Amino acid sequence: MKTGILLGTMAVLLSSSMALADITIGVNLSTTGPAASLGIPEKNALALVPKTIGGEKIKLVVYDDASDTTTAVQNVKRLVSENNVDLILGPSTTPTSLAVVDVAAESKTPMLSVASASAIASPVDAKRKWVFKVTANDDIYAQAMVAHMVKKGVKTVGVIAVDDPYGEANAKEYMKLAQKHGIKTLPIEKFKKTDTSVTAQVLKLMGGKPDAMFIVAVGTPAALPQTALIDRGYKGKIYQTGGAANADFIRVGGKAVEGTFLPASPVLVAEQLPNGYPTKEEALKFAKAYEGKFGPRSTFASHIWDAFKVLETAVPKALKAGKPGTPQFRNALRTAIEGTKGIKGAGAVFNLSTTDHSGVNQLGMAVLRIENGKWKLEDHAAF
Repeated sequence: MKTGILLGTMAVLLSSSMALADITIGVNLSTTGPAASLGIPEKNALALVPKTIGGEKIKLVVYDDASDTTTAVQNVKRLVSENNVDLILGPSTTPTSLAVVDVAAESKTPMLSVASASAIASPVDAKRKWVFKVTANDDIYAQAMVAHMVKKGVKTVGVIAVDDPYGEANAKEYMKLAQKHGIKTLPIEKFKKTDTSVTAQVLKLMGGKPDAMFIVAVGTPAALPQTALIDRGYKGKIYQTGGAANADFIRVGGKAVEGTFLPASPVLVAEQLPNGYPTKEEALKFAKAYEGKFGPRSTFASHIWDAFKVLETAVPKALKAGKPGTPQFRNALRTAIEGTKGIKGAGAVFNLSTTDHSGVNQLGMAVLRIENGKWKLEDHAAF
């Protein structure tokens, strides 16, 4: 909890010029711990967000959950009870996001998660009425990846998944589509994100001689199984999830991740998208802003950018119903977010509804390939 308190205090001090802010957004991210490669660029992107929306100042209160579910719950409880936030932005990961759904619902505070699992915001029941996310659902990722496997003639796949809700959710969606397309999957092997060796799991999977391997993990821990596979001479295709789509994964994996395929936001290859692609213009705008300050763009940073694209439309509508800091405003903001239609973000076109609290379709997804340490566009949705 100490990390969260320190970071939160820093955020308040850094935003002292915004002390009179009317709209308070509580941000909980994983800027330390195993998911830091997600949380750090997400926190960086906060420097790019609007200072005012609808004529009202924005105040950010930022905490670090250290990639820990218990800390995430503590942080978000503090945001709603002590800081009286109008919106919860984050958390960064599936486990931490799932852990705080109850807090958002009980406090009736709208939440915009930047994690991916469908279960965070679906099905839209009494609890998830208050929860949204600006990332594609698991099935959107799986559809793009399995379609690519079919195109490449993959018949058998070995899966090694991190043993947490993210690993479970993504493996489940992959399995549904793999079975539908006649792809045989070997018994799934699991590992902990804090493991330092996966030799036993890799050897079991290689014994089945699969055409391809699918690694399900987030951030730098996703490099461990792939490095083990390459070190032991695996020659088949290797797929990762969008959770590995960051520069730190390439840095840690080095030559072992060359040739990797993964479904990810097209924001990473914005320049390679065809002219007229619905998200290209906003993606290039984000890339210029982010890279001008922080270096190589991050799909995770783009989620923060896109969250504020949604808020720029929703907040003015909510302001008509109540003042920031009140239940009326929070309820109106929830309703306005749910009514988001046709908003072109850096990573997707957002069309939310009472039954879809993500609103991202295949236009928010591409299949990428790592080539010479760079992202290359392998395939994209028709538009």
